[in-house]
Amino acid sequence: MLPVPAVRRRSGFTIAEVMMAAAIMALAISTSITTMQRAFLALDAARNVTLASHLMQNELERMRLKNWDTVNAYPLTTTTITLDSSFTGGTTIADRFSVTRQVALVRDGLKQITFTVTWRGYDGRSQSRSYTTYYGQNGLYDYFYNSY
Repeated sequence: MLPVPAVRRRSGFTIAEVMMAAAIMALAISTSITTMQRAFLALDAARNVTLASHLMQNELERMRLKNWDTVNAYPLTTTTITLDSSFTGGTTIADRFSVTRQVALVRDGLKQITFTVTWRGYDGRSQSRSYTTYYGQNGLYDYFYNSY
């Protein structure tokens, strides 16, 4: 008869090892949740900046199609602009975004026009972007813009 080998007793993890693993897992999960929140915030900001630039570009192009008499009649104050119907189909845009136009007289026959879009982001903070153009009485109706 062959001798029976001694059975080695296997032991499981100790409570300290389990606690350490749980703490590391909790740290990893909480870090990934924070990272995901920041990523969603960045994604929302990118979408909103793109949409704001579309709104301002649309207003610039609509203004460029107008004659000097119409543009010259713009008041030299800040005016809130009604959004184009192509953007207001979704109530999200109409409720969150507002466009203003500020007109300044540079000299006779030349106006500086600034379009500003303001909105609230995913985190509730107010944000804005602006485009500025110059409109001349007998000039080429092109624009130069800055983004702030």
